[in-house]
Amino acid sequence: MSLRESPFPNCFLEGLHAVGWSFIFPCFWFLDRLLAVCVSTSLERVLRREQECYLHPLKLVFGSVLFFILFILSTPFALLGFVLWAPLQAVRRPFSYRHQVQILHTEDRNSRWEETKKVSFGFLTGNLCLLPDGVARFNNLGHTQQRASIIGKSIVQGVTRPHIRIFVDSPSSCGTVTPSSSLMPQPTPSSYGSVDFSITGQKDGTEADETNGPNQQLPKPNCNQNSKQHKHPPRSLRDGDMLMEVSSLCPSSVDIVCLQEVFDKRAALKLAQALGSLYEHVLYDVGVYACQPAGTCSSFKFFNSGLFLASRYPVMEAQYRCFPNSRGEDALAAKGLLAVKVEIGLQKGEKKMVGYINCTHLHAPEGEGEIRFEQLNMLSKWISEFQAVTRREDEMVMFDVLCGDFNFDNCSPDDRLEQSHSVFEEYTDPCRAGPGKEKPWVIGTLLEQPTLYNENMRTPDNLQRTLESEELRKDYLSPPVPVDGVPLVYPEPDQPWVGRRIDYLLYRESSVTSHCKTVVEEFTYVTQLAGLTDHIPVGFRLSVSLDSEDISPCVLSSGPDC
Repeated sequence: MSLRESPFPNCFLEGLHAVGWSFIFPCFWFLDRLLAVCVSTSLERVLRREQECYLHPLKLVFGSVLFFILFILSTPFALLGFVLWAPLQAVRRPFSYRHQVQILHTEDRNSRWEETKKVSFGFLTGNLCLLPDGVARFNNLGHTQQRASIIGKSIVQGVTRPHIRIFVDSPSSCGTVTPSSSLMPQPTPSSYGSVDFSITGQKDGTEADETNGPNQQLPKPNCNQNSKQHKHPPRSLRDGDMLMEVSSLCPSSVDIVCLQEVFDKRAALKLAQALGSLYEHVLYDVGVYACQPAGTCSSFKFFNSGLFLASRYPVMEAQYRCFPNSRGEDALAAKGLLAVKVEIGLQKGEKKMVGYINCTHLHAPEGEGEIRFEQLNMLSKWISEFQAVTRREDEMVMFDVLCGDFNFDNCSPDDRLEQSHSVFEEYTDPCRAGPGKEKPWVIGTLLEQPTLYNENMRTPDNLQRTLESEELRKDYLSPPVPVDGVPLVYPEPDQPWVGRRIDYLLYRESSVTSHCKTVVEEFTYVTQLAGLTDHIPVGFRLSVSLDSEDISPCVLSSGPDC
């Protein structure tokens, strides 16, 4: 099935929606600028001290007064636009689709699959905190529009690099096994926050921020493929057949990128444009708005789900489901599940290969594990229903992946309920040794927001070194959450300090075509987005071995022997 790009069934409704939003947007933008003027990130405060800038109080006073007046004046127009915009949400498809001709190409790792009887697929997931700029600043992240463009370009730079790796098999070595810059020239991804304070304001290729003037500049990614800035090789080690590494670059040849907290629609479009040169198929602006369920006033959604998916493979089917049990500030966003079926483009006999990818973002507030537990129940049910409806006899399912920001970890006493959920029996978590216990090499993915721009955090190489050091991780990764009133004892004796790992990549074998065996070839912690987000993106590559016997489709209800 070919998806239409517009979320509306016809041009007339799309035009009405555009008119309504054009009345709302100025009011929204002025409010966003008002917050952005009043709230500074820690990096901006440091830069002001370094540059001895004494005009900030005047800017704060005059800027806040100006944007507040403009916000008040634009409110009547916003109310008029809302009357037109809100009813149209009932007929809006809960995602936008963008198709762009692929310009860049990566190495085709499946070019010899008929000889090797093996195919592999790369996945990347991460939380980007692309909220409206004024709101993102409460998480110590600003400049949402610029961050979106830089993140997209950085991902493309990392993914399109050559896949070269040198292995040294030694039982006594963790294996520094990647090529040096002399063997493989690497791109130099810049990031907001990766600033040398001694030369601030003198960097080439910078871009003035829309609120902070020309003195607050963001470096653009350097696309020079001969740059040798990244000279620190990734920490790599083996866990059985799987290679684990902490890398300052995104994994090469990633096929599907799943992102969370891409709430801002303009930022989502810029991210889609930046990724479009490599990923032809993008789903963004995923979720519902206004009163939900439609026609009721039980819950008003100010933000979409924040889910975003970019794929090299054509999207055959896509479905979004909204969690009905959100509470508090989380209820303002339409968090839920995006389930997608893609066509891989390979065929064995008369059967074409397809895959399923499921992206989600669960309830955030700590101490409310029962809500997340119920959302996991919904996920499992919705995924099974989606696959039962979309599965065909003439297809071979090659992967079934569940990923996203689950907002609970596998080490916090406060998350014990979610840690024991049956979803971890259906899907395999390559980082998990059992409920409440991680594998020794695992690293947390949630960063401490106040320290995002510290020396050990603000560049990809520095963040990589920090994650490789257990002592440094304690200062910059979020610690486990204790149960109220119970002292936290962490880590247990003879166990490493991990931190909160709330970003997950899971895979399921039981729904994959029979006679196929799935293993994780590589698992990567990515530091390339240092200073751009408060999470560590993670990626893995699945290798699927095809049995030489006749391959028949597996029926979902056929049980564990499938």
